[in-house]
Amino acid sequence: IELVVSSVFPSQDLLDRADFNAVEYINTLFPTEQALEEAQVAIGQLFGKIKDIKDKAEKSEQMVKEITRDIKQLDHAKRHLTTSITTLNHLHMLAGGVDSLEAMTRKRQYGEVANLLQGVVNVLEHFHKYMGIPQIRQLSERVKAAQSELGTQILADFEETFPAQGSKRTGGPSNVLRDACLVANILDPRIKQEIIKKFIRQHLSEYMVLFQENQDVAWLDKIDRRYAWIKRQLVDYEEKYGRMFPEEWCMTERIAVEFCHITRTELAKVMRTRAKEIEVKLLLFAIQRTTNFEGLLAKRFSGCTLTDGPGLKKSVSSLDSTNPFLEDEAGEDGSEKEDDLDRAKKPKAPDNPFHGIVSKCFEPHLYVYIESQDKNLGEMIDRFVSDFRAQGPPKAGTEDGGAVLPSCADLFVYYKKCMVQCSQLSTGEPMIALTTIFQKYLREYAWKILSGNLPKTSSNSGGLTIKSLLQEKEGFEAAKFTVEELCLICSILSTAEYCLATTQQLEEKLKEKVDKILVERINLTGEMDTFSTVISNSIQLLVQDLDAACDPALTAMSKMPWQSVEHVGDQSPYVTSVIMHIKQNVPIIRDNLASTRKYFTQFCIKYTNSFIPKFINHLFRCKPISMVGAEQLLLDTHSLKTVLLDLPSIGSQVVRKAPASYTKIVVKGMTRAEMILKVVMAPHEPSVVFVDNYIKLLADGNPETFQKTLDMKGLKRSEQSSMLELFRQRLPTPPSGADGGPSLSFSTPTPEQENSRIRKLEKLIKKRL
Repeated sequence: IELVVSSVFPSQDLLDRADFNAVEYINTLFPTEQALEEAQVAIGQLFGKIKDIKDKAEKSEQMVKEITRDIKQLDHAKRHLTTSITTLNHLHMLAGGVDSLEAMTRKRQYGEVANLLQGVVNVLEHFHKYMGIPQIRQLSERVKAAQSELGTQILADFEETFPAQGSKRTGGPSNVLRDACLVANILDPRIKQEIIKKFIRQHLSEYMVLFQENQDVAWLDKIDRRYAWIKRQLVDYEEKYGRMFPEEWCMTERIAVEFCHITRTELAKVMRTRAKEIEVKLLLFAIQRTTNFEGLLAKRFSGCTLTDGPGLKKSVSSLDSTNPFLEDEAGEDGSEKEDDLDRAKKPKAPDNPFHGIVSKCFEPHLYVYIESQDKNLGEMIDRFVSDFRAQGPPKAGTEDGGAVLPSCADLFVYYKKCMVQCSQLSTGEPMIALTTIFQKYLREYAWKILSGNLPKTSSNSGGLTIKSLLQEKEGFEAAKFTVEELCLICSILSTAEYCLATTQQLEEKLKEKVDKILVERINLTGEMDTFSTVISNSIQLLVQDLDAACDPALTAMSKMPWQSVEHVGDQSPYVTSVIMHIKQNVPIIRDNLASTRKYFTQFCIKYTNSFIPKFINHLFRCKPISMVGAEQLLLDTHSLKTVLLDLPSIGSQVVRKAPASYTKIVVKGMTRAEMILKVVMAPHEPSVVFVDNYIKLLADGNPETFQKTLDMKGLKRSEQSSMLELFRQRLPTPPSGADGGPSLSFSTPTPEQENSRIRKLEKLIKKRL
């Protein structure tokens, strides 16, 4: 480290050397005692010289202070003199200004007073620290007295020019009053407020007389006359008094605002008195004219006076012109879907500061409007019901088949109109009441129009024989829905889906319109659940119909003498019957649910989940089964499996790959059926091999299922007992902590693994045969 430091910072000083020796170094500097004494003498001389320099510096500083002392005294004197002269000038100005102010006040020279008073007030601010001096305090009291006298005098001048009594204004604008307003700007703000208050009250006194509660023009049907009157008065004010008041007083707006407050109070009073005479058309007419007037105020004024003074407060309601649904939503065919609501919204109108300033008085009477909408919606639902009965279900093969019912679009268009209209009237409790009405008729629409018109299922699906199946193939069909009924179910399902999505949009729009504190009370979840129930019921009807149509074929399968089958041929008649019903129903359902593909997929999944367990149950009823019969059933099962895998696109020119979730269900269920038949075909001796293969292939630890398989093989009860005992012994031990149920836990094989197992089992059976 020392080498590196020395290379970076080279030094010839002995003190920096690595082998530095302090003793040798001192001895070199002071070899003798005499050298040491000489060094001490030199140090003493150095200290003496330093002391001399310090003494001379102190003397110099003292000399500078003596030189500048007189200059500082002169500076202080100058500053005090300047302050004294300035204060005397201010005092002179104040004394003269007060005298002039008092004289001008007596002569009502308000123009000169306005300029002088502000100067006097500004000068007086310089004497706040001198208020202990009697003369200064006296001048201050004279200024306050002059201000008080000016306020009283100006108010008297306005009172004389614009008397409060009577409805006629005897005075007119004058330069004196215009200058008096300039003075009022400088005086106590209460003077200005009093002038404004008295002038507006006098200006609107005629209105109070003309539109008294007992006057005919005070009622709602003549509400236009109120707004026409104030429009004339504002024009008259601008012509006569527009220049009398300072522009920053915003007198025109203040007159309009006070008119609004008076009108709101008077209308509320007269509506309370004559509440029984209020009809919905009259109420809406008055509200429309009032909101139009509020919109006119917003165009003309800024609303800057709404927060000035008591009683003038800004309305918290805002004018929102955003509609919840697009104007073209309800087309003639009623086939628009929920994605229409995702289109670009209209731009939101700017807030109207005057919204509700008058129209707020109608809110307590909006129950009339709500009751009217309740009645109108009830009549609309009844009309929908009668129209549906008169027109009947959608015709098969037409554009209306499977489409959204037009009545659905009509209902939501009317909802949109009501919601926008009500939100312009109030964003409070009336919106909650309207939401309750919406909920009521959404439920009624779901039950009366949708659920109420779903076709009823037929329960007479008795068993059929092979002969009846052949007759059915020739044209004799089992009782099931007609094509028109299938189209109707699909149309109701599509309508319910549209209602579900649109109801969700409606809830969001209602929450946007209502006050924030009421948002949590807007909840249409129950109604959305109702439409979801209609969708589920519709899908279930379609599944039950196709299921019921296939039941006779499965019953015939279970009654066939499978022990007597001598050779394996083409697919059995019952398979042909099932495929025929599938080809009849599924294309119709798919075409009518083309716009709601996800629900068609749900239909396919639900039908498969219903058909496959039912097929396996009927398979267990086929007993006893010969080897050839089992081979025929295996062929039939494979045919049904192929049809079910192709179910989503059967009869379609456009072949689509079935969803993976659906394919998995079909492969898993039908593979189980195939495995059951493979087990039936396998020899039951040796018993251990048979039982182990059963457990491996079916992964089912339920003894009842195993016994059904033995019944299919036609084993005697004595043989079955020993086999069942062996089956229980060969079951794998369940893991610790398991419930010990009869079912086994095996990993679900993939379709490729299942096919591989089937191929291996087929080879094994062929070798043994």
